[in-house]
Amino acid sequence: MSAVTTTRRRFFTAGATSVLAFGAASHANPTGKATVVEGTEHWAHRQAGGENIRLFIWRKRLPNLAKTARKGTILFVHGSSMAGTPVFDLQVPGKPQYSTMDHFARLGFDTWCLDNEGYGRSSKSRPINFDISNGADDLDAVSQYILNKTGETQIMLYGLSSGALKAALFAERFPERVKRIALDAFVWTGEGSPTLANRRKRIAEWSSGNKRAIDRAMIESIFTRDHPGTADPDVVNAFASAILKLDSEVPTGSYVDMSVRLPVCTPEKLKVPTMIMRGEFDGIAGFQDLANYFVKLPHADKRFVVMPGIAHSSLHEKNLAIVMQVLEGFFMQPAPVYVG
Repeated sequence: MSAVTTTRRRFFTAGATSVLAFGAASHANPTGKATVVEGTEHWAHRQAGGENIRLFIWRKRLPNLAKTARKGTILFVHGSSMAGTPVFDLQVPGKPQYSTMDHFARLGFDTWCLDNEGYGRSSKSRPINFDISNGADDLDAVSQYILNKTGETQIMLYGLSSGALKAALFAERFPERVKRIALDAFVWTGEGSPTLANRRKRIAEWSSGNKRAIDRAMIESIFTRDHPGTADPDVVNAFASAILKLDSEVPTGSYVDMSVRLPVCTPEKLKVPTMIMRGEFDGIAGFQDLANYFVKLPHADKRFVVMPGIAHSSLHEKNLAIVMQVLEGFFMQPAPVYVG
């Protein structure tokens, strides 16, 4: 697996409020000294369909962090309607908490996200609809790049919506690379999902082409279709603007998969520590569907968390602090002393 090294670098210092191209507000640590979060661009490559696929990767961390202070490496995986950085490194003036990557970087994690093929800055030229299996292929290439770059042997994964499906399928294929996996707004069979039931009404449209248009109204509907009021309008506006700077259309593959091809994941094959996360009001992630999936997971280290007051896009909603606490506890869980 070949890769191109960093092409641009951003530094963000304490007290800064401006947002740069991939921006990040900076912060102070408990001693009052500046904590500098570094952002760097990377590229992974894979071969498919006779083409060299370029995959954009964005990394954020505290540089020169002592080895004893490092908490691990997290790869964040985006969903169907947007690229990676708007989801995981969202910059909202006066609301720095909405950059998940900044949050975990300040805790001592080495954080990464990608643009799947067909999204954002990654290759978009192949005449396919970039389905969930293709997304898991991207994670194969990107995880190899990250492990080679960092010298680590395993990564932790967080996937949101169809990103959770991509992450789970990848972890089924390559469990040896995955230390822990968090699946948020996940779906197994689709049973009990009103959102997916509505999408099936348009399956002929989704199946007829490889791309679908997105606009501000469509992005805003993510926050109103299940339970209006869960998100701050300023955050929704910033989220939509960040997405539309990168894409005006996105692949149809994950929409088709989630509408008529579920299940695409097999719980018995996911043999790593797993957390299932569901927002109370999520119209995609049906409670019983997830409960049925959860009981079939073979690993003893597993959690099923329902997050109150949250709909589908948990990282961009008012109850974000609950999500962060849940993820911190899972990603920083110590290894068991006794395993039986």
